Amino acid sequence: MPFRMTEMVGCEFPLFAFSHCRDVVAAVSRAGGFGVLGAVSYTPEQLETELSWIDDNIDGKPYGVDVLIPEVQAVDMSVTADEIVAAIPAQYRDFTRQILRECGIGEDAAQPIRGAQRPNTSLGQELLEVSFNHPVRLIANALGTAPPAMIEAGKKYGIPVAALVGAKEHAMKQIEAGVDIIVAQGGEGGGHCGDVSTVVLIPEVLQAIEDAGADIPVLAAGGIMNGKQMAGMMAMGAAGAWCGSVWLATTEAETHEVFREKMVAATSRDTVRSKYRTGKYSRQLRSGWHAMWDEAGLPALPMPLMSLLSEPVLRAIDKAAVNGNPKARELCSYWVGQGVGLVREVTSAGQVVQQFKQDFVAGFENLAAAVE
Repeated sequence: MPFRMTEMVGCEFPLFAFSHCRDVVAAVSRAGGFGVLGAVSYTPEQLETELSWIDDNIDGKPYGVDVLIPEVQAVDMSVTADEIVAAIPAQYRDFTRQILRECGIGEDAAQPIRGAQRPNTSLGQELLEVSFNHPVRLIANALGTAPPAMIEAGKKYGIPVAALVGAKEHAMKQIEAGVDIIVAQGGEGGGHCGDVSTVVLIPEVLQAIEDAGADIPVLAAGGIMNGKQMAGMMAMGAAGAWCGSVWLATTEAETHEVFREKMVAATSRDTVRSKYRTGKYSRQLRSGWHAMWDEAGLPALPMPLMSLLSEPVLRAIDKAAVNGNPKARELCSYWVGQGVGLVREVTSAGQVVQQFKQDFVAGFENLAAAVE
């Protein structure tokens, strides 16, 4: 079956898999979907390594890269992560040490991320340049309006540029900026998201695009965990689905076995939009981590301070949980959408794609039968 998105990016089935794990990206593309590597946390050298591996293991199938180029670039290239970390208040450092003590984990693990690297705000352009040295078929901007540098680079290399939005107003700004694809993510989605539900956002964005006289395909995102949901979004007019959480319960994912077990056991009510990871609201699996911060009454630090403080602590908690620490297990969390309640088992990424295809066909057959 021909789809607009398959023609644009060269995949067989318009199921887009956002993942921080190269194994998921390669597996999804090999199965006929389209893997998109989340590269925001990489250095240019690390991204080069990851993309080279994907090139060698994707069997010539298409894939994309999701980077972050803020609308306002950092101009002081001498600013280091160490200097940013120094701005974290001592009270917050003490609190994370307290969390680790209560879990029976060494306090040294609470040391914030350090290093001479520049913050991500000045790395986005370099990551983009690395990406274009590989046969990528899509570039996506992770946060905010796609800047002119990204739009111009996409046109130069003949690669479509996608941008994520959480409201129709944001979609209009992206269209004015010149993006080729809109990814409309509802509030059910994992990670950074808005508060408008997917089933409302998709037709709202589609109508706004039509009213503006534009012809931009829209990928539906947010809580989509199976092919029948995907079929429903496409029945509304979406050109495909952009999914992230469903891949976290696969054997190839970057998640560890304890979190995957918690995903299988979770319901759709077991997620929370919280600032206590990155400094901005993002949907995560609710855990003791959020309860402890709420009880402490400390407001979340702004981005990127909160991430620099929390990520090393959360990694230490994950490691302890995997090693059998029950208190650490209670605090384990990761980004995941409300669709987690639909996860019933851990399986491979390739099997997820095949199940999506089967459910997608079944969903449209149900609709066709109703029309008849």
